[in-house]
Amino acid sequence: MAPNDEFIREVDEEYRRDQVAQIWKRYNGVIIGAVILVVAAVGGWRYWEYSQETRSQADAIRYEDALKLSREEKSKESEAALEVLAKEGDSSYGLLARFRLAAELGRQNSENGASAYDALAKDGNLSALWQDLARLRAAWLRIDADDPAKIRPDLEKLAVPANPWRHSARELLGLSGLKAGDMDYAGRWFDQIAADRDTPPALKQRLAVYTALVAGGPVPVTQ
Repeated sequence: MAPNDEFIREVDEEYRRDQVAQIWKRYNGVIIGAVILVVAAVGGWRYWEYSQETRSQADAIRYEDALKLSREEKSKESEAALEVLAKEGDSSYGLLARFRLAAELGRQNSENGASAYDALAKDGNLSALWQDLARLRAAWLRIDADDPAKIRPDLEKLAVPANPWRHSARELLGLSGLKAGDMDYAGRWFDQIAADRDTPPALKQRLAVYTALVAGGPVPVTQ
């Protein structure tokens, strides 16, 4: 390096040191305050993450305890535990508890369970995916109790190609046709199940039974 280049480099470095010193002298309070804020923000975020994880773990234990009560046929105790978790839980387990509570109610009384699912379907705080699942669950509980035609409007909206619940919705629609003795209606939905290459294997197995029933025609009612 030439002497002139070395001199220029040293002058440049000295100038930079002076600039940094001037900046520090002028803004040291601001810089220190900014650093403190960053550290506090990172610490606050870490604490929030830890709190969320802790609450989620606690909710998971409460949810498993409620399921255990259900398996032990302690329905009332299970429902009570799920009600508390549904109200107090602020993690995903609170939502799971609401769905499970509706299922538990449905075991005792299909319309009570369906009504609980209706409330979930109307909850604007839930995503469309969860609302649609609630509509589907309500229809499952009502298919044997209500006029089959009553459950069809909601199900037909779910049976469209883009809906993730379309397979179950089409199956229920087909079953509603079988129940009503309307083989043309049932066959239309079973045909859609057969044509969808994403139809789950278990449903394809059931489809063989359904199509046989459609082919056999309505069962005559004996007097």
